Amino acid sequence: MALNISIVGIGGRLGRTIAREIILDERFELVGGVIRADSDHVDQDLGEIAGTQWLGKAASIRLEDALEGADAVIDASTPQASAAIARRLADLGGPALLCGVTGLNQAQTDALHAASEVLPVLAARNFSIGIALVEMLVSTAAAGLPLERWDAEISETHHRHKVDAPSGTALVLGEFIARSRGQILDMVAERGRSGPDQPRTPGGIGFASLRGGAIVGEHEVRFLSDNEEISIGHRALDRRVFALGALTAAQWLVGQKAGLYSMRHVVVGEDA
Repeated sequence: MALNISIVGIGGRLGRTIAREIILDERFELVGGVIRADSDHVDQDLGEIAGTQWLGKAASIRLEDALEGADAVIDASTPQASAAIARRLADLGGPALLCGVTGLNQAQTDALHAASEVLPVLAARNFSIGIALVEMLVSTAAAGLPLERWDAEISETHHRHKVDAPSGTALVLGEFIARSRGQILDMVAERGRSGPDQPRTPGGIGFASLRGGAIVGEHEVRFLSDNEEISIGHRALDRRVFALGALTAAQWLVGQKAGLYSMRHVVVGEDA
């Protein structure tokens, strides 16, 4: 039996990619898609938006109009919309929610936490299975390498259209390092070093961001001592990797009890 999925933000780059993978995979069915009222995709068929065959289902402006029969909602919209989506699904008692939106502030993150008390919620700044494994490796390395002797640097490169920097994934990797070291990331993060007097702070976690071309996404964490270096990296070769990860996560999430989950839970099968 197919898993029924609705996508919020189906008109965006990630939303269209996920929609296409759903349509082409018989294990899933695209039952709804939500767009902004000012979107160029108003009144378009969902298949037309995804670049596949005609489905006979038009994109919706209202969330409720896209929920009929849905087992899960994948949110690929904006931080401003995500909080409202989470609150509304909590009010409705479901369906399960997968949020892949980056750049959430504390209030928006709190909305996901509140919704997770009512329904299963998976929040991921990156749906890649590979990145979930990198996060685990980075945590292990950071816990075993004394910060007094090992510097931590994170670099990331993305396409020219990405607007946030550092990327959400880079920040997550920084959070894993800081947590494993007993630090608070906001207190030790060093971003965008520039100028003649920018010495490295002992115990700091450095970030560097590059933007250009059509690069899907590259992340590298480097731990450097005086005598050796450890590098843990990931390169996305195709945007499909995020869609495939989201669908794998959706299959896992549907049927879980209410709670807040991450891609790590999907990879290792842990409970919330």
